[in-house]
Amino acid sequence: MRYLITGGAGFVGSHLAEELLRRSHEVYVIDDLSTGTINNIRHLKTHDRFHYVVDTCSNRMLMAELVDEVDIIFHLAAAVGVKLIVESPVRTIETNIKLTEIVLDAANKKKKPVFVASTSECYGKSDQIPFNEEGDLVLGPSSKGRWSYACSKLIDEFLAIAYFREKKLPTVVGRLFNTVGPRQTGQYGMVVPTFVRQALRGEPLTVYGDGQQSRCFTHVADVVRALIGLMDTPAAYGQVVNIGNTEEITILELARRVIEMTRSSSDIVFVPYEKAYEPGFEDMPRRVPDLSKVRNLIGWQPTIGLEQILRDVIDYCRRG
Repeated sequence: MRYLITGGAGFVGSHLAEELLRRSHEVYVIDDLSTGTINNIRHLKTHDRFHYVVDTCSNRMLMAELVDEVDIIFHLAAAVGVKLIVESPVRTIETNIKLTEIVLDAANKKKKPVFVASTSECYGKSDQIPFNEEGDLVLGPSSKGRWSYACSKLIDEFLAIAYFREKKLPTVVGRLFNTVGPRQTGQYGMVVPTFVRQALRGEPLTVYGDGQQSRCFTHVADVVRALIGLMDTPAAYGQVVNIGNTEEITILELARRVIEMTRSSSDIVFVPYEKAYEPGFEDMPRRVPDLSKVRNLIGWQPTIGLEQILRDVIDYCRRG
């Protein structure tokens, strides 16, 4: 099979490309390197079944050409990270909505199946734990820039579902829950690589708020398996599917665990959300996925626990 990955030089995209090549498929990647990096795919560049283009998905003619070359599309290109979202809301909204529309339009002309990456952020302030794909979504006010990301990704979801229902384009939406692993940068506010690098440098680990907010972290290798499995399953077309882990940990406990595993002398400092992001910043107290749909569709469940996830990130950061 031939696959196109938008955002393929990013953290998840590069791991997906690697796994598809390992399975003997042909891979095409497009990335404008705004948040991805060529270092993520440097080791793949000499592979005879790997092709990459440094350009943006907004280049409609190029996208039409790339879509012609492939059988299936993984649309991962997006504005990522809370820091970027708060600091650049215009870029966030325009990037996420415009690029998804262009990708879906190009794919629809040739009826090529598309995976659209979405996010657990879409659940907003819902307290219906665990989050189910059919549950209500509760966002904060539009005056809070933090919700612009969730809203833009929800428009992506509505677009993907509309293309499936109205135009019969095979689409799958995957809501990713805190994907982590080697190659992830802390540059845009991702907590695990940020904590690990702070600990390895002996710097204080910066915990936002009181640290009692909890998250579930999923290894990128598990996520990649889910993405490929869903696109190999026609029953998943037209569906929104959670992809995550159910092993929950508070951010404060995560910081303590990283300090212990790195044998660091770092302290923990608490930073108010207002100082870290913006006045009135709102966070989710818990974020736990219901995985019954993905399990029923493709028999998938995460196989890598938090300790191994942290070990992999620590080993990667030490090498880097």
